[in-house]
Parts: sequence; structure tokens; C-alpha cells
Amino acid sequence: MGIENYYNYCLSKKGVTEHFPFDDDILVFKLGEKIFALSSLSQWENGRPSINLKCDPQLAIALRIEHDAIQPGFHMNKKHWNTIAVNESASDELIKQLIDHSYELIFNSLKKILQQEIIELEN
Repeated sequence: MGIENYYNYCLSKKGVTEHFPFDDDILVFKLGEKIFALSSLSQWENGRPSINLKCDPQLAIALRIEHDAIQPGFHMNKKHWNTIAVNESASDELIKQLIDHSYELIFNSLKKILQQEIIELEN
């Protein structure tokens, strides 16, 4: 997966916005005010891209066992976040599924009124 595919896939989801809240390097995707994906742009440029994604704790453990490319979230709560090394043993399809899972976890944590506003957004 290339950075453009990652970027476009995250932004294709309803209600998603992009931010740089930490510095000029860490691209953050949010739903409402909650982060669901983040990545270092310089790591993409250096050929070592990775993505931090929120994950159900039990699924996170299983994924880490099954895939060498999936590790506990770097600089994140390791119970709820995974870091996925892009272009290693995790396929593009798996990465998209994990982005979807992270998005859904955040969506489900939002207040119902905000969920409804997002559902009603036009693409």
C-alpha cells in the first residue's frame, strides 16, 4: 500500500478529517474529535511506513500473534492500539480491514446524535 492509497482510503470514510496536531510529520485521521489512524510521513519517505490503528484488545492480541508486521501501538495505549508495518506480512486488504475496524470502533464510541449526523453526510 502506498501513502496515496492509505490517505485516500481513510478520507473516503464518512465524517473523517485530517490533522497534524502533534507536529508537521504525524498525519492524524479523526472521526469527530477522536483519532482512528495516524502515521509518520517521514517514515513513508524513508521506506519504513507504519500506521497506528485502534483495535479491539482481544483481536489485537490475535493479530500480533498471526502477523509479524503487527505490533503493540508505538507511543500509544498498547492494549487498544496496534502499529502495522506497511508492505510487510500484512496485505493491503488486511490493512484496509483494520482501518475499517478502527473507524467502526471510534464511530461506535461517539454520541448517538453525532453518529446520526455522520450517517446523513453525503459523499
